[in-house]
Amino acid sequence: MSLKSTLFMLLIAGSASTLHASEAITPEGLEYCTVCHGSQLKGNENIKAPRLGGLSRWYIERQLNNFKQGIRGAHTNDVTGSEMQAMTRHLTPSDITAIASWIGKTESSAPQATIHGDIDAGRKLYQGCAACHGASGAGNQAMGAPRLSGINDWYLLSQINHFRQGVRGNDKKDIYGQQMKAAASMVQTDPDAVNLAAYISQLK
Repeated sequence: MSLKSTLFMLLIAGSASTLHASEAITPEGLEYCTVCHGSQLKGNENIKAPRLGGLSRWYIERQLNNFKQGIRGAHTNDVTGSEMQAMTRHLTPSDITAIASWIGKTESSAPQATIHGDIDAGRKLYQGCAACHGASGAGNQAMGAPRLSGINDWYLLSQINHFRQGVRGNDKKDIYGQQMKAAASMVQTDPDAVNLAAYISQLK
């Protein structure tokens, strides 16, 4: 068991009673999320835990359920995904609802740029993404497309490459993941992936 999984089990054992919908949910009761994702859920590049603040509740619920059901994180090359599978294994539906609600209300400052690419080239690549995610990267719940603006550029790059490489989006139950896997085929080179992530990260 990894260090993150061990910390998760220790923390959830002490705070499980606060995760039920019948009780008040506070950040203190959900502090095991901050072990990896940091205070205010700002993210931690060192352990590849992305910023969560600002993501929509519906998207968080979908991803937590995907991890719990093994739809996401099963690929052998998805190290952080497999850790998230372990962390969600014992969550109940009410737990997931409570966590998503708290995350959806948590805001933090926008992350700093860590990668640099050709913004103009990235803009051209993003034209195909905008149909679902919107011109400003605000997302579209009706289409199942999450918000992209405000996400760490290094995380955007890793997920673009995961879709390109088939690490993510292989499960037949992952309808949106399969759509993204197909869409990622337009990102044909590693520089393309960098340029696209760099462009998305500067959207406001």
